[in-house]
Amino acid sequence: MTATRELSRRLRHCVLPLLCVATIAYIGYHAVQGDRGLAAWRQLSQRIDQVEAELHVARMARERLEHRVSLLRPDGLDRDMLDERARLVLGLAHPDEIIYLTR
Repeated sequence: MTATRELSRRLRHCVLPLLCVATIAYIGYHAVQGDRGLAAWRQLSQRIDQVEAELHVARMARERLEHRVSLLRPDGLDRDMLDERARLVLGLAHPDEIIYLTR
């Protein structure tokens, strides 16, 4: 019986430290691998960088389009832009021009 009591006494002394180690390991694992952990934070950071690059490309395209639209406004009409759009959209050309069709 003394051996059993000695074993149970030693186990009681080990239970609290083992529970603490298990709790710290659990919290540490979820701090790194959890939904809001370091791994998720890295993935979100990469996604943010990717989306910011896409946003930059979209803003540049928008600025180009806004510039082209500003050239077609009546108050600042650019003759070259009007000529280019008439040729492209309406298929117009000057009467003295020679048009070469290529395939």
